[in-house]
Amino acid sequence: MDNSPGRKLRQLVVDATLQVPGAPFPLCAPLAEQAGYSAIYLSGAAFSAASLALPDTGLFSLEQLAGQAERLCLASNLPVIVDADTGFGRVSECVIQLEAAGAAAIQLEDQTFPKRCGHLEGKQVVPVEEMCHSISEAARARRNTDLILIGRTDARATDGLDNAIFRAERYVEAGADWIFPEALKSAEEFAQFAKAIDVPLIANMTEFGTSPLLSHQELAAIGFAVVLYPVTLLRVAMKAIEAALAVIADAGTQEELLDLMQTRDQLYELLDYDPSATAE
Repeated sequence: MDNSPGRKLRQLVVDATLQVPGAPFPLCAPLAEQAGYSAIYLSGAAFSAASLALPDTGLFSLEQLAGQAERLCLASNLPVIVDADTGFGRVSECVIQLEAAGAAAIQLEDQTFPKRCGHLEGKQVVPVEEMCHSISEAARARRNTDLILIGRTDARATDGLDNAIFRAERYVEAGADWIFPEALKSAEEFAQFAKAIDVPLIANMTEFGTSPLLSHQELAAIGFAVVLYPVTLLRVAMKAIEAALAVIADAGTQEELLDLMQTRDQLYELLDYDPSATAE
């Protein structure tokens, strides 16, 4: 029986609308699994910032992304959705490397390179035919047809909702299994998209962007299959680190932070490590 991560993820969205947090580093993966989540997301923005201290403008390599994808896949039993940006100019190799790393789904977007964060001004999209060619190339390159190909369109910001829906329809015809409409501006636009596109849809609930922060229940009712929180954990962690650094500098000790910390025992439990075990 094929227990591929792609097949597992496909079945999960049949049963429910998934909440999928972004994992900025591998230790988040077993914690998300422990908390009851069914999948995790490797965000290009979170990876670029957390691992490389770089903005989300396509500055990391395919090899760096594939390495991080493999680490996330090995860190838990959860299927991993990988943000592959625009495909690094070598879509087939991108799919081959990320599938080998263990990805359940690979997301490709229709921005021009160098790309920008999907919620910033100044984006541009490639001609629809070019993106359709990339999706078709990706479909041919995958070795297991259960691997999910996600077509993301940023056209809402550049050409309007109707054009974004048109592109989504074309991307499905080209071989995209799921569609990710970026930077929709209202609940009504999410509903219009869901009504028009008859494949699983991904809602990006990133903070401080142009989309309203709709609830999981609202998006499930509209008809979305996946709700992403791509940078949430990184943002929360960075704010906590900022506060902790200030406390240590001011108080000269970290003692008042102890109740906010994961303990040594909790970390070891998460790592499935028993320091008292005798090595053979």
